[in-house]
Amino acid sequence: MDKWIDTFQKNRTSQFIVLGLFILVSSASVYFLERSVTAFLLLLGSLLLLHYTHLTNRTKWIVGLLLLVVIIPLATSGGTSQQDYMEVAVQTGIYVAMALGLNIVVGFAGLLDLGFVAFFAIGAYTYGIFASPQATQLFHSDFFPLAGTWFWPFILIGGFMAAIFGILLGIPVLRVKGDYLAIVTLGFGEIIRIVFNNMDKPVNITNGAQGLSQIQQPEIFGFTFSLASQFYYIVIVILLVIIIGVQRLEHSKLGRSWKAIREDEIAAQSMGIPLVKTKLWAFALGASFSGMMGVVFSAKNMFVDPSSFTLIESITILVMVILGGMGSIPGVILGAAVISVLNLQILTEVTNFLTQNISIPDTLSPTKMQRLIFGVILVLIAVYRPKGLITAKAKQYDPAKLAEQPISDK
Repeated sequence: MDKWIDTFQKNRTSQFIVLGLFILVSSASVYFLERSVTAFLLLLGSLLLLHYTHLTNRTKWIVGLLLLVVIIPLATSGGTSQQDYMEVAVQTGIYVAMALGLNIVVGFAGLLDLGFVAFFAIGAYTYGIFASPQATQLFHSDFFPLAGTWFWPFILIGGFMAAIFGILLGIPVLRVKGDYLAIVTLGFGEIIRIVFNNMDKPVNITNGAQGLSQIQQPEIFGFTFSLASQFYYIVIVILLVIIIGVQRLEHSKLGRSWKAIREDEIAAQSMGIPLVKTKLWAFALGASFSGMMGVVFSAKNMFVDPSSFTLIESITILVMVILGGMGSIPGVILGAAVISVLNLQILTEVTNFLTQNISIPDTLSPTKMQRLIFGVILVLIAVYRPKGLITAKAKQYDPAKLAEQPISDK
C-alpha cells in the first residue's frame, strides 16, 4: 500500500487525472443539485487539492485559473442559487485579499496590527463619498456624484489613500513594539471609525452614522455590474494581481528585509537594513490591498456606514492570518477562505438545519450558539495546527547553483 501511494505521489499524470475527476464530479454536483453546500465546498476544495499535487507551477496556475474563471461560475449557474454561491465567493475573495495585506504586516514584518480594518474603511469611503448623492451636497456641482465608470481608477485611488494613511500611522507608532504596537494600532482603527461616524458636522462629509447610500456601481462600455456573479470577476482579477504581487515581494530584497526584522531587529539593523523605511513599506503595501477591496465593498453594497468597520472585523482578519499560517501565502488564503465560508455559509446552514429538524429548547437554540460553535472550531484548529493550516516554508536553494554564481564586489 505504501509503495502504491509513493508511486502515485511521484506520478503527475495520475494526480492530474484524479484531480480532473474530482473537479468534474464536484462541479456536476453543484450544477445539478439545488443549493448543495457540500457540493460547493467540495468544488472550492479542489483548489486546495490542486495545491497539494506535485504538478508544475505553470500547470497549477492554468488549472487554477480555469477553475476560478470558467468552471466555478459555470457550475453555479445551473440553478436559482447562483447568486448565493457567488455572494459567498465574492465575500471570501475580499477577505482573502485583506488577509494577504495583513500578512505582509504581521506575517512578513512581524508587526502586530489590530486596526487593519481602518484601511478597508478608508478605501470604502474614498469611493463612497464621491460616487454617492452625498458628493452633490458637499461640492454643489452637477459633476457629482461620479458615474460608475470612475470605479476603475478609484480602485487605485482607494489603495493609494489607504497606503498614505498606513504611512501616517507608521511614522509615529514605529517607536513602540510588541503589545504596545498592537494597542496603538487598535486605537487607530477605533479613531478612524469614530471620525467617519462624526464627520456629519459642521460639514457633512460622511453622513455620520446614517452612512452613504446609492453609491454608483461599476460601469464599463455601458454595462453595469450589479449582481454578485458579475462582481466575482472583478474580485478575482484584483485578487490574482495581489497574490502575484505578494509572491514577488516575499522573495524580493524588501521581503527578505521584512523577515530579517521579524526575526531580530538589532541583527537586521546591524546588517544595514533601514528599520523605519522597511516597516513603513510593510504598512503602506498591506494597507493598499485593503483599501482596494474597500472600494469594491462599497460599490457592491451600494451602501457604507461605520458599523461595518468594527474591532471584531480587524480581529477576524488577524485570526485568518494566524490560523492559516503567518508568513505562508497559501496558508493565509486557506485560513481566510475557511473562516469566511464558516461564517457566511456553513454555520448558518447547519444551525438552520438543526433548528428545523430537531426540537431544541430556545435557550440552547443553535442560532444563539453559532458564535460559540465558531469559537470552538477556532480553538480546535489552534490546538491541532499550532503553526497554521499550511506552515510557512523557507525557499529552498540548490547549493551547487549558488556556488556557481559569481561573487559581486558590491
